[in-house]
Amino acid sequence: MEDVSVVHIIDDDRSLREALASLFASVGLETRLYAAVQDFLDADRPDMPACLVLDVRLPGMSGLDAQDHLKELGVHMPVVLMTGHGDIPMSVRGMKAGALDFLTKPFRDQDMLDAVLAALDHDRAQRSSDLKLNELTARLNTLSPRERQVMALVATGKLNKQIAWDLQLSEITVKIHRGAAMRKMEARTLPELVRMADALDLRVEATRN
Repeated sequence: MEDVSVVHIIDDDRSLREALASLFASVGLETRLYAAVQDFLDADRPDMPACLVLDVRLPGMSGLDAQDHLKELGVHMPVVLMTGHGDIPMSVRGMKAGALDFLTKPFRDQDMLDAVLAALDHDRAQRSSDLKLNELTARLNTLSPRERQVMALVATGKLNKQIAWDLQLSEITVKIHRGAAMRKMEARTLPELVRMADALDLRVEATRN
């Protein structure tokens, strides 16, 4: 299956937008071009691995303010910042806001390609992680409240008899709930169940109960 991804480019310099589109096309990347942040926000964006190449100095909303605004909107997309007037404070603010790279114009084509390909790899990994977590959450929602409690306590390293004491149950009942949790979570081994619980932050939940 072909790996499809898209690079969103926001820059008010049309010639630079088109030059970047040509550069990315040379390595098989699809691009979407925008002159301002609002154009990007108003556009339909395909649900596929993507990154945002964002100029810092833009008409209207600046690139750095756009980073903050996108987070508020729940748009989580790796960002590569670029500017013709880069300085340390801007770079630090951009990186703290989550930018993966910061390139000062004029930049080498290879530096931009490397930054964008790394950003796309980052987005693919994040999407894969999110998908796995969503699948685990869906399985977790099939557990009864007691099975969830037992799974959470198992993740803390407690033995069946300790869990039985904590929940005022018989040890055999705890074993039954643990087995049901493993079956519903599709965990083949106890360590795998514990890893799932960790991914779902159930250890924290166990300490609150």
